[in-house]
Amino acid sequence: MFETLQPAPPDKILALIGLYRADPRPNKVDLGVGVYRDGAGRTPVLRAVREAEKRLWQSQDTKTYLGLSGDIAFNAAMIDLVFGKDADTSRIRAAQAPGGSGALRLVAELLQRSRPGVTVWTSDPTWPNHLPIMRGAGLATRDYPYFDEATGKVRFDAMVETLKGAAAGDVVLLHGCCHNPTGANLDAAQWQMLADLLAERKLLPFVDLAYQGFGDGLEADAQGLRILAANVPEMVVAASCSKNFAVYRDRVGAAMLMARDSAQADIAASNMLAAARALYSMPPDHGAAAVRIVLEDPALRADWEAELDEMRLRMLRLRREFADALRRISNSDRFDFIAEHRGMFSRLGLTGSQVERLRDEHAVYMVGDSRINVAGLPENGLEELARTIVSVLD
Repeated sequence: MFETLQPAPPDKILALIGLYRADPRPNKVDLGVGVYRDGAGRTPVLRAVREAEKRLWQSQDTKTYLGLSGDIAFNAAMIDLVFGKDADTSRIRAAQAPGGSGALRLVAELLQRSRPGVTVWTSDPTWPNHLPIMRGAGLATRDYPYFDEATGKVRFDAMVETLKGAAAGDVVLLHGCCHNPTGANLDAAQWQMLADLLAERKLLPFVDLAYQGFGDGLEADAQGLRILAANVPEMVVAASCSKNFAVYRDRVGAAMLMARDSAQADIAASNMLAAARALYSMPPDHGAAAVRIVLEDPALRADWEAELDEMRLRMLRLRREFADALRRISNSDRFDFIAEHRGMFSRLGLTGSQVERLRDEHAVYMVGDSRINVAGLPENGLEELARTIVSVLD
């Protein structure tokens, strides 16, 4: 059986983690792994989540299945968090999923059931796992221009022009905020123009919302998605709690759909749950239950929002200070875009050989496309890091 297999290509980010761990140099810097880290380099358990887990441990009296939808109250709380309390929930349905990746795959399976082999348009660049998830569900993929390496800005005009050529019924995968890997977001006016285009061309928006609260705040980060929801008849969403609740290993996500009416929403939801049954059957409970407790309890929610805001503001400060250091050392505005971007990531626009030199000569680790995790920046070593980066520039 297995003699026909060839070794699977290694995951580049996981391979980078291995290289970093094996590096004995004491001054090494890890800017690659995509998890939030505090000033001490730790990925903390948030205060509100820890308290919610205590309450869960004290009150939970069974471990029986919850059903294909998972935690119903969690799903309702996530719809409110993502779509807002004024959303027409009669047309929206949600299912708890194993993390944001599980939500992406579950939505992809729904799309495959709805229109087999439909084309999903993804941004260039996009999160590397988007393509294998879509293709693994049997969907076709194409890309649209998104990021200008030279300026660090969104190529919005080129993006719109390309999507004008998409066929009616095609799907457009969009990053709801804090674009991974670039950090370059659309503004409100661009979201509105995009919503008008999608409605006019009969294209289905598929929003990946993995970093709500990491950019400009919980409400601001959902603005683009809500503009779409107000202007298109149908859309699908994959939401993750990994980053904003820091429950990475607990795999907490939600797959959502908005249909033309309640009847279509029920039919679509039944197909999504049938897909879940074939994929993993029942979702894990613990992390979603903790998130639900936080979102339902006013005091815990307030504490969560406060800590999330601390994380967000820290990343914004690191962005500004790092951009300032690079400006001073390079004597140019080449890296000013870092301060303008949002979320955990930015792409520095370095070549592959420059990234390799940083790793081999200076023990600075980043993904090969020069994506850095802003939360991993050394707070007391920004000047030195900027000097190191400038030293490898051609």
